[in-house]
Formats: sequence, C-alpha cells, structure tokens
Amino acid sequence: MKAIWKDTVIAESDQTKVVENNHYFPPDSVNDTYLKESETTSTCPWKGKASYYHIEVDGDMNKDAAWYYPEPKDAAKEIKDHIAFWKGVKITSS
Repeated sequence: MKAIWKDTVIAESDQTKVVENNHYFPPDSVNDTYLKESETTSTCPWKGKASYYHIEVDGDMNKDAAWYYPEPKDAAKEIKDHIAFWKGVKITSS
C-alpha cells in the first residue's frame, strides 16, 4: 500500500494494519521528512488518544492529515505508533 499526497509517496508498506477501513502504516514505512508535529489530539472510545501530524510537500501544508496512537488502549495495541492518513491523501495498492 502507498499513501500519496501531491504526487509524493509519504508511506509505502505491504504490512499495513486495517482498522475501521483505515490503513495504518508501520512507523518505519513512513518518510518522516514530510511529517510535522501537530498539537492536535482526539480521543476514540476504544483506541484511545490520537496525536496528529501535518504533511508538508514542496512548501504546501496539509494540516492534521496523519494520525497515530502513541499509547493506545489494549484493544488497539496492534496499531501503536502506526500512522494513518486522510484529508486528500490517497491510499492505493502498489
């Protein structure tokens, strides 16, 4: 699977984990050059507290377009630190 924004591959892996129709990419499959820390958080009743990243490509910013669970609840422990995308980031099979 690939996560692509503005014709740039942000992440690529054949080891994504699918939860609620979202592909969560392993941390080492994501090019963190494009990720910028965000102060945004949200809470899922069963996964826990999510943290966000902005994605920046060629000076263009896609705010809070990636999220992850640094300390998920037990039910979601398999996606700890895995990164998912939205807000126009295309998820495609290679």
